[in-house]
Amino acid sequence: MKLQSYPWVRWVIFAFALEIIAVAINFFYAPINIAAGGSTGLAILAHAVFGWDRALTLFIINLAMVILAAFFLKKKVIKNIALGSLLLPVALAITPSFKLTQNDFLAVAYGGALLGVGVALLYRLDASSGGTTVLPLILKERFYLNANISLLVIDMSIITLNLFVDGVSAFLLAAASQLITTLTMQYTEAGLDRKYQLQIMSNTHFNDIMEMLQTEYSSLTLYDVTGAYSHAARQQILLVVDTSDYGRLLVAIHHIDPNAFIIASRVMKVHGGSWGL
Repeated sequence: MKLQSYPWVRWVIFAFALEIIAVAINFFYAPINIAAGGSTGLAILAHAVFGWDRALTLFIINLAMVILAAFFLKKKVIKNIALGSLLLPVALAITPSFKLTQNDFLAVAYGGALLGVGVALLYRLDASSGGTTVLPLILKERFYLNANISLLVIDMSIITLNLFVDGVSAFLLAAASQLITTLTMQYTEAGLDRKYQLQIMSNTHFNDIMEMLQTEYSSLTLYDVTGAYSHAARQQILLVVDTSDYGRLLVAIHHIDPNAFIIASRVMKVHGGSWGL
């Protein structure tokens, strides 16, 4: 489904992503005073040390970042970050906050996973929750510094502040949560429906393998290849299959030709053709 054709779906996903982030903060991070980076982490620490309202603190930080972006970044970038920056504090304010688990590691694990899903959904919409992600964009625009490295340095600096609030244990929990968030974002952005890409060659039973594959698969691609040593012209089959078909297909190919040469690689996502979106 193309989001451009259904604008209301985009807004539903946008609101849902912000609420997921708010739940991660209010249900898991804030009750145990763990700051896992970002402006939300600063708001959690400010509440723990000074008793400042988290939503209001986050709003002030994000508003300052949006104003800063207005001076240094392009209008399109500002548009992408402004709405999320100003609405996330609202989501925090209207979402209740309580401790769901007494196990701190479970709290940062669930919080990190939810945060990763929420942020990844915003990225898929070309949006952002803003905050401290603005600074790396400015550093990249003005000083050509790598934005990912800058963001990592900023987040680790905020995570380190846990040492001065709740000690080493809080710091380690925050660092673990950052790792969980990063891994969750990678899987959310690319999807969980991973596939295998197979490159298949056979010197003696190529046509038999082709016939077998054509009875079960409609999307085969043939490449003309040349052996580097023999300089003999051959053909290679390119095929994408679901992970559930991978093992069975290898057995079927090697049943026809035990010496078939097969290169298998993981594919995150396939678009178009029989695979749809």
